Amino acid sequence: MTITPFVRGLMAEDPSLGALGITVLEAIEGHAVATLTVQPQMVNGHGITQGGYVFALADAAFAFAANSVLEGAATTDAQITYLSPSRVGEVLVADAGVYFRDGRRVVVDVLVRSAHREVALFRGTGRALRTPSTG
Repeated sequence: MTITPFVRGLMAEDPSLGALGITVLEAIEGHAVATLTVQPQMVNGHGITQGGYVFALADAAFAFAANSVLEGAATTDAQITYLSPSRVGEVLVADAGVYFRDGRRVVVDVLVRSAHREVALFRGTGRALRTPSTG
């Protein structure tokens, strides 16, 4: 498990990861991998994973990939396309990679999979936060 020091610091200050059951396996050089095991309380009335959990997993992978190359990046926009359903007990794996980067922006693509099946495609844009002025 290789995670940049800046991302480790973000993770230490992020209680949502534990609350959602998200585990970050890697976050370095514009790449991140995060996982989530679908629990019974995460499914909707159709018996499939509620989309917000899939989005949250993809967003976490996005954030850590982005911050591994642009410290202080925050989401400015994101979209997700759901490709297939997942169910209780499945392990979702979000694999994120920086697609574009300049001095203040990153665009990150995330593929969420379950075993050998694609569950969702996510694309997010991040922008470096401004440092608060002192004065």
